[in-house]
Amino acid sequence: MAPPAAVRGRRVALISLDKLIELKLASGMSAPHKLKDLADVLELIRLLSLPREKELSLDPSVRAKYRELWQAAQTAERE
Repeated sequence: MAPPAAVRGRRVALISLDKLIELKLASGMSAPHKLKDLADVLELIRLLSLPREKELSLDPSVRAKYRELWQAAQTAERE
């Protein structure tokens, strides 16, 4: 069973991190004018120190792009 798309509290519903990453990756991959969505994922990887294995919890259609951005985040940090 897939994890829920949102986590519900008493007053608000928040999108899960995995779903946010999936949506941002799909948007950036499918619309050339939405490259900021890919940059957002790159920043999430850096800021949260997300592991490469996070890709396994994502939809298969976006895993390769996550891997690519994860690798870019590692390289950029060394410079």
